[in-house]
Amino acid sequence: MAQPRQDTQRKAKAGDSAAAKVKQLESFSQGPENQLTTNQGVPIPDNHNSLKAGVRGPTLLEDFILREKITHFDHERIPERVVHARGTGAHGYFELYKSLSEYTRADFLQEVGARTPVFVRFSTVAGSRGSSDTVRDVRGFAVKFYTREGNYDLVGNNIPVFFVQDAMKFPDLVHAVKPEPHHEMPQAASAHDSFWDFVSLMPETTHMLMWVMSDRAIPRSLRMMEGFGVHTFRLVNARGVAHFVKFHWKPKLGKHALVWDEAQKIAGKDADFHRRDLWEAIDQGNFPEWELGLQLIEESKAQALGFDLLDPTKLIPEDMVPVQLVGKMVLNRNVDNFFAETEQVAFHPGHVVPGIDFSNDPLLQGRLFSYTDTQLSRLGGPNFHELPINRGVCPFHNFQRDGMHRQTINKGQVNYEPNTLATGSEQRVDGGTGGFQSYPEEIESPKVRRRSASFDDHFSQATLFWNSQSPAEKEHIIAAFQFELSKVAVPAIRQRVVDNLAHVDGKLARKVAEPLGIGAPDAKAAAGRAGFREARTKLPIESSAALSMETAGGPIQTRKVAILVADGVETGAMKIVQQALLDAGAICKVVGPHLGFVSTSSGQQLAVDFTYVNMPSVMFDAVLVPSGAASARALAANGDAVHFVLEAFKHFKTICVIGEGVELLRSLGINAAGSESVVAAGVLVGKSEPTARVQLAQDFVAAIGKHRHWGRANVDAVPA
Repeated sequence: MAQPRQDTQRKAKAGDSAAAKVKQLESFSQGPENQLTTNQGVPIPDNHNSLKAGVRGPTLLEDFILREKITHFDHERIPERVVHARGTGAHGYFELYKSLSEYTRADFLQEVGARTPVFVRFSTVAGSRGSSDTVRDVRGFAVKFYTREGNYDLVGNNIPVFFVQDAMKFPDLVHAVKPEPHHEMPQAASAHDSFWDFVSLMPETTHMLMWVMSDRAIPRSLRMMEGFGVHTFRLVNARGVAHFVKFHWKPKLGKHALVWDEAQKIAGKDADFHRRDLWEAIDQGNFPEWELGLQLIEESKAQALGFDLLDPTKLIPEDMVPVQLVGKMVLNRNVDNFFAETEQVAFHPGHVVPGIDFSNDPLLQGRLFSYTDTQLSRLGGPNFHELPINRGVCPFHNFQRDGMHRQTINKGQVNYEPNTLATGSEQRVDGGTGGFQSYPEEIESPKVRRRSASFDDHFSQATLFWNSQSPAEKEHIIAAFQFELSKVAVPAIRQRVVDNLAHVDGKLARKVAEPLGIGAPDAKAAAGRAGFREARTKLPIESSAALSMETAGGPIQTRKVAILVADGVETGAMKIVQQALLDAGAICKVVGPHLGFVSTSSGQQLAVDFTYVNMPSVMFDAVLVPSGAASARALAANGDAVHFVLEAFKHFKTICVIGEGVELLRSLGINAAGSESVVAAGVLVGKSEPTARVQLAQDFVAAIGKHRHWGRANVDAVPA
């Protein structure tokens, strides 16, 4: 009968021994990092030369140090994501403004002021890991909440709708937009035959096409980009009452875009433009923020909206259901290792917590399968949840065991349930009352392979989006369609696209068609194609301000201003304006003909941050040209400086010139009247006298806040 006590003592000693070993290993691991070792901890005396039979002899197979290094190198890449391959991420937190206990039992949405750690990954969709940041594309916006009830992933995009209605068509869409399989071109671009062939035959893509051809697809910064959950989800409260919900992320810096010509040039100048912008902002303490907004709809009232909430090609206009702001997200820490965190993070729309549930959106339902399947392939097995970036902050317990890359060391003899050899307390037969409870929705029958007729309206919301755009935004959409379709080699495909657009707006379709060498848009031709539905819904609104990116002005925090200088620059007025910009949160950089210093008009030295060539105007949001006769003449005689200003002018950016700096504008034909007032939209000309400096600085800040000045005339004639 003494045997159990001996076993207990033996296990205790073994436990003490194991603990001592762990402690000893931890002390070893805290040694100096300048000592190279193998993965087994063996010190490496020479990391430059392999083991050879003589100094000029063959490398020996016994060189285990070389073998380990080369083997790891050969296997250090994992498959890139099929979509959303190119991305960047950051850590932060979500803070709740108001309790949502009325709508959901989700723990992290209960207590006002509660902070939940998050990790966010932004991405492009179509391109590979090596593509550029500023291509025309949808942007992924995925947020992982590390809650006390488990990880919750809100996996969305910067556009609130999607191309297709059913997951069955998702692989076809991706195949069509990816490089064409026979020659693997073009990279990260939708301007090619296979994509437009597919969408021209799928009218349900029309609403999404309007968004992708708009400025939403070329954001100025990831920090100035909205995010959306895309799908309709459910919030379920403690009483089991459910509401449909749409998720929104509203950027505190406002929503702003690049100009298409600018986006293309940045792709060549700095392919990492968005990545670098996010990293530098966080690194400098300019933490980006978004507010979380919800559109909540009682299930009994969903039908009254006039469109189907289960259709992912539809949005809910904010004029019909206002967005309630319930919290904010702050990104305040860059990753320590890109691969270990940003590349290995695994998002999944099926990672929900109690109080958040799915709807019957057929695209969402397919994604619930696809994401798990993808992680198994990309991250090597079923234990991807144990990677540090994916691991929850709460305890987890189940009897899932083994598999590739297992990190947890499970103790004991039991790996099944029910059992009596362990606690046996895990057994649940009736489902219990705690934990995750699926909403008990009634399901209709019979099983069918078709779509609801409520999904048939493909154009009403596309028309709403078009009607909501400003004149400048409409011109950008037309130009985007023209550019994309001009790359399509088959005229019949171009014709089908404009025939579809005729159902959105006749003027839009005619303008798109004009330069494409095809016939006039024919709405009847589109209506005659197989699978086409013309089931328009009468929406209670004709336009919605929330769908436009036009702004009357806003904050200029982290906006980048180039101060264009040459020898002889006068810095008195410049410093007043520069200080006003800094006080408003802008970032000012001195751009000159060379690195080092330029001489000021008073004989002092002014440090230069960048040159006209290595940091061109497309990297800045505005330009300041200080006074100084010699500096103005030097700028006007320098082709790179001239191009810098012309390009900023062509891209509708704010330009401010002081005193003799106006000579540069005159030489470029911008200030033909010679007036020292506003000579073109967003171009400010000021005197260098002390009395005028403060007002000029204030006007400059306000003008930058408008982001672009679309009223500027004759920009097409600018040679830049």
